[in-house]
Amino acid sequence: MKSDLYSERMKEVRPSAIRELLKLGADPDVISFGGGYPDPNLFPTDQLSRVYAHVLKEQGKQALQYTISEGLPALREKLVKRMERVGVTCGLDNLFLLQGSQQGLDLVAKMLLNPGDVVITENPTFLGALVAFNAYQPNYASVSMDEDGMIMDELETVLKANPRAKIIYTVPTFQNPTGVTMSLARRKRLVALANQYDVIILEDDPYREIRYEGEPLPSIKSLDTEGRVIHLGSFSKILSPGMRLGWVIAEHELAEKLCLLKMAADTQNSTLNMYAANLFLERYDIDEHITRIQNVYRKKKQIMLDAFNTYLPKSVHYTNPQGGLFTWLTLPETVDTTKLMKEHVLPEANVAYVPGATFYPLHQEINHCRFNYSCMSEEKIVKGIAAFGQILQNYC
Repeated sequence: MKSDLYSERMKEVRPSAIRELLKLGADPDVISFGGGYPDPNLFPTDQLSRVYAHVLKEQGKQALQYTISEGLPALREKLVKRMERVGVTCGLDNLFLLQGSQQGLDLVAKMLLNPGDVVITENPTFLGALVAFNAYQPNYASVSMDEDGMIMDELETVLKANPRAKIIYTVPTFQNPTGVTMSLARRKRLVALANQYDVIILEDDPYREIRYEGEPLPSIKSLDTEGRVIHLGSFSKILSPGMRLGWVIAEHELAEKLCLLKMAADTQNSTLNMYAANLFLERYDIDEHITRIQNVYRKKKQIMLDAFNTYLPKSVHYTNPQGGLFTWLTLPETVDTTKLMKEHVLPEANVAYVPGATFYPLHQEINHCRFNYSCMSEEKIVKGIAAFGQILQNYC
C-alpha cells in the first residue's frame, strides 16, 4: 500500500497496551478485575424482554424506521425531567442522544480541537477519553488530584501556562480510574476558572447515580453560568451498556454543532433501543432498579476492601469510593504493575487488573492499578484478592 495512505491523525491512533494485556485475561478461569463492566446479573432482562416484545408488536413500524438524529423526543423529554432533579435545567434543544457517552468524547474533540490545542485532564484520567482525544492531535496538560478531586490552585497555574487550552476534561463523581469525587467547593471554582480563562468544561458523568454512601453533589453543569459546560450522561451503568444509549447536554449552539457531527458519524442511535428505553421508563421504576444496583455494589466494594485489609501488604494503599465501579491501588514506587501482572499475577494467580501507567496523559506512573469490584461475584472477589496478595508478598 502507499506509504501516505493514512491521514496524519492515524499516527496517534494506536492499540492500547491495556487492551493487549487484558486479552491475556480472557480465559474464563481468570478472575478479572480489569473491565469497567456492570454486574450482568443486575440487568433487568425480564422487563426488557417484555418491553422489546411490546415495542415490536405495537410500534414496530416506527421502532424499526429511521428517526431524527437528536433521538426519540419522548425519551429526551424524560431525560430532561430527570436532569431537573439534579439541578440541570435544559430543553429538548439542549439534549440529544448518543451511542453511549463515549461517542460524546469523540464528538466534542472533533468539534473543538485543532492539532496542538491543549486538553487539560485530571492526573490520572479515563483512558477511553485519551483514546478518543488522541485522534485529533491535541497536547495535554494534567492536574494532580487528592481526596477532593482536581486541585484548583494547580489548575489555575496550568491554565495560565497554556493559552491554547480548549477543554478541561473531568470525571467529577466517582472518577475513573481512582473513584475519587470532586468536592462542591472545587466544582464551583472549576466553573469560575473556566469562565475566567474562556475554556470549555467537559463533564463526563456516567457514574453519578451509582452512589451508595454520602450525600449527592450538584453536577458541574448545574453550576454553569455561561453555557460553557458540556455534560455527558449514560444509561450504560444504570440500565444496560449493550443498548448503547447516552446523552449530551450543552448550550444550544454547541448542541446544534455536535448534533451535526453525530449525523455525519452515524445518522442516529438505534430507533428500536430508544423506543425500548422510553417504554421501560414508562412501565417500570428505574430508581427502584438503581437502588438494587447500589445495594449490590455497596456490599461488593466492602468485600473487596475487607479483602485488601486481610490479604495485601500494608505498603499497598487504595481509595475508598462512595460510589461507581472502581478503586485505585498504589504500590511501592519500585513496583511496575504492568510487568507484575504480565509476568506473575496472570500466569501464577489467574488474576487480572488494569495497570495504571496509561491512565496518565503525560508522565506515566508505573506503581498503580485499577480494580473493578462490580463485575465479579463476591466469592471470586475474595479468592482473587487473596491470590493477588500472595503474589505481592514477594514484591511489596
